Amino acid sequence: MPFVTHLECADCGTEYPAGEVHGLCTRCQRPLWVRYDLDLVKKEFPKKALFGRPPTLWRYLELLPMDDPASIVSLTETITPILPAKRLGAEFGLEDLLIKDESRLPTGSFKARGMAMAVTMANELGIKRLAVPTAGNAGGALAAYAARAGMECFVFMPDDTPVINQKECLLHGAKVFAVNGLIDDCGRLVREGAKAMGWFDVSTLKEPYRIEGKKTMGLELAEQFEWELPDWILYPTGGGTGLIGMWKAFSEMEALGWLKSGKRPKMVACQSDGCAPIVKAFESGARHAKRVGNAATIASGLRVPQAVGDFMILDAVRESGGVAMSAPEEDIPRWMQLANSKEGIAVCPETAVCLGVLDQLMKQGKVRSKDRVLVFNTGAAQKYPECVTAEVPRIDLSEPVDWGEMG
Repeated sequence: MPFVTHLECADCGTEYPAGEVHGLCTRCQRPLWVRYDLDLVKKEFPKKALFGRPPTLWRYLELLPMDDPASIVSLTETITPILPAKRLGAEFGLEDLLIKDESRLPTGSFKARGMAMAVTMANELGIKRLAVPTAGNAGGALAAYAARAGMECFVFMPDDTPVINQKECLLHGAKVFAVNGLIDDCGRLVREGAKAMGWFDVSTLKEPYRIEGKKTMGLELAEQFEWELPDWILYPTGGGTGLIGMWKAFSEMEALGWLKSGKRPKMVACQSDGCAPIVKAFESGARHAKRVGNAATIASGLRVPQAVGDFMILDAVRESGGVAMSAPEEDIPRWMQLANSKEGIAVCPETAVCLGVLDQLMKQGKVRSKDRVLVFNTGAAQKYPECVTAEVPRIDLSEPVDWGEMG
């Protein structure tokens, strides 16, 4: 691996050699960072080298972990647009609200970034059978990339996971199992079956490379903003890989001298009050989050009762001067409807939670009207029909149409 030097435990600092299969740290069972020789990257990869490269996440090849580009497993992970949301921003009294729309990626969510990288590294390391616990979109993404790579894929999901997510996995040829429990119960089954089934566990942060795929969100938005970062980033936080990955990207870009001001955004970890372990840990000053019992939210990607990378999320939020905050569960359909109708952007329920949090931050005076605020739309609204509460009125052709009733 030309620029990767080693892997390193995010908690105890134990180092591991690159180019080998790794899961969690064998000493403390915490996630691993991929570390790069950033001095060498700085020498051989000036940011001007990006000019003319294809507009995909693979344009940042020198800051990605694969050794051989021939190992890449791709469905063409395009750069996602940053869309101004002036009408929606006006609802908050905000002049500069922006939405980065990850729903444009393969399989309709940001999960494509992490799974593209995880499957690429599995391909490079000779792994042929993968398994994952999922609340929905991660399973669909893994199933698609495993199919692309010709690998076996096993998906375990709570039995109340949206039907669309279940069928998406089945369509891609995965072996799918519904479990009468939560995502961490599914994760336990993946761990327990690993020896008997010989699969590799691709759970959030339990392998080192999904985070490297997610960090491309940070690299990408910095490039889109011409190396100036926004004042705030609001991010829907379940397992937290995206937030952690972006914070890692900002750190690496800072070391490379790519950021103009050196000022990083305030990171906001957004959760529903139906499942808010990170928020509770943040408010109590704890570094680790306690498991939430009876976790319940229609924003299925946020229904993570306990995250193995909890301390990594909390560290990033605190270092940034940001906050972890929850929004009322009952308000999710309203925010989702408002965003979609005001801007025509297919905002998912997880992103609707961010809007509920933004509303509170504005009312508390923490976010100012002139601040540049970026919200991540992590998935396509079309994958969540159960979140649309409005009913379509029916026209009976056997009766006269009352045009006045149409508004």
